[in-house]
Amino acid sequence: MARLYALSLVLAFVAVIVLSLANGAMTIPFSKVMEMTFAELGLGQGGDFHRGQHGVLMSIRFPRTLLALLVGAGLSVAGALMQGLFRNPLADPGLLGVSSGAALGAALIIVLGGSLGISGVWSLPVAAFVGATVSTVCVMHLSTVGTKTVVANMLLAGIAINAIAGAGTGFLVYLADDDQLRDLTFWTLGSFGGASWADVQLGLFLIGVPTVVALFLSRSLNVMLLGESAAYMLGVKIQRLKQIIVVLVCISVGCSVALSGMIGFVGLVVPHLCRLLFGPDNQKVVPASLFLGATLLLGADLLSRLVIIPAELPIGIVTSIIGGPFFLALLSANRKKGLW
Repeated sequence: MARLYALSLVLAFVAVIVLSLANGAMTIPFSKVMEMTFAELGLGQGGDFHRGQHGVLMSIRFPRTLLALLVGAGLSVAGALMQGLFRNPLADPGLLGVSSGAALGAALIIVLGGSLGISGVWSLPVAAFVGATVSTVCVMHLSTVGTKTVVANMLLAGIAINAIAGAGTGFLVYLADDDQLRDLTFWTLGSFGGASWADVQLGLFLIGVPTVVALFLSRSLNVMLLGESAAYMLGVKIQRLKQIIVVLVCISVGCSVALSGMIGFVGLVVPHLCRLLFGPDNQKVVPASLFLGATLLLGADLLSRLVIIPAELPIGIVTSIIGGPFFLALLSANRKKGLW
């Protein structure tokens, strides 16, 4: 059954990529998508392509599709790492204050950037990434006792950082004018509408690399399920593992939020769904989260483009509409089983 689920996941992954490249405000036939793609790769002859279709496919659809795949994979794997670290299925990357720190950094630029003379294409993502990094450093500092990182302290520190960053963002929202408020609202709901090849290149390095590294931690996460004492006796370097996971989550989630805005529920729901399909083994859950997260987020982005053509819904609304009811159903099912 697990092999059938894995095959279905791969087929869904390929299908949603094809649909994303072909559909949107301008529909491009699948045959044209393949012809233009092969021509760009030098594997086919350049035909008489429609300039508008070629520009949309290569300059808009491909960067948007690839960035959505990267962000979906990064958020989902980060969620799987956090749930493995805390040994809690309700944990997600937001517990470390990464997302709220990034939101505060972005809000500072949107509201006060003009007054401070800060502008440019990269000012917003850089500020968001710096905010995510600062919040993570604060959480790590507050949760470290001597040479050990206490998971309970990390959770409490994350809650405090989330509250402080949320208060700061709320104050900036109060100061914002109408245009700034509109930008803040759209950014906090997430979007891939401004994706570019430069974003994809940055994402490949700051999201792709941490996500691949995370795949090699799945065995240690399995041992962590036995408890920290047992894991230590079995040779797992607990302190180093905690630090590596926190750094990977910070880099991956911080870059994801910086490039696409706030996108909820992906890091929480996808690892859950993978456990339902493949069981509790993190050596299956982590790689499955990579593919399922990428597939679901790209599918949500495609839906956000098609619902109100030619306008777009913020992708955070779509993921919340899908993720919220799913999580409630999951809670209800586990409540009836007496698990929670």
